Amino acid sequence: MKKETGLRSLYALIGVAILGFGAALLRVGGVGLDPYTAANIGVGELLGLSLGVYQLMINIAVLVLIFIFGRRHIGIGTVINMVLTGFFIDFYTNVFDWLSVGPNNWWQQGLFLLIGIIFFTFGASFYMSANLGSAPYDAIAPTIVDQTKANYRVVRVIQDVAFALIGLFTGGPIGIGTFISAFLVGPLIKFWDNRVSQPFIESSVKKAIFK
Repeated sequence: MKKETGLRSLYALIGVAILGFGAALLRVGGVGLDPYTAANIGVGELLGLSLGVYQLMINIAVLVLIFIFGRRHIGIGTVINMVLTGFFIDFYTNVFDWLSVGPNNWWQQGLFLLIGIIFFTFGASFYMSANLGSAPYDAIAPTIVDQTKANYRVVRVIQDVAFALIGLFTGGPIGIGTFISAFLVGPLIKFWDNRVSQPFIESSVKKAIFK
């Protein structure tokens, strides 16, 4: 079990690193990020805090509530995601800025959007396929559903719209990437799940266990 948990934790870490790279591409591309990250960037900048620091603070607050009301959604992967995602995005963004990487016209922005979404969705798929718990933000809607029996999709849409509005009113990076990240990435994540992430992770875990 320790070997399996360790390997799955490594895969969750790799997934979060890839997800952060994709989010950073969307950020420097100026095309908008997912609602939660956009809101955290907006509020964090108003408070003079980096995304990594502010997002960690908010994640801890959310985690406390999830621990009280939806403990089954928490795992080692939850901690990996909540602690590192924001800092990975900050790190990659700083590297891109240092290298002066960024779009100069609309078609380059489109390229950043396309590549960013590919990395973002693959990272999310790889992280979730490690099956070590949900990210704090992703655990909010299921926890509300557990407590109220409300429709998951309705709750999730309300949640995403609320954070997108926070991002909009605080000057966060809201754009087409926000809409795509919130509402259209599901099929692409499912594609990665079925074709790459789940087969690879489950196969490698089985090989490690029976070695």
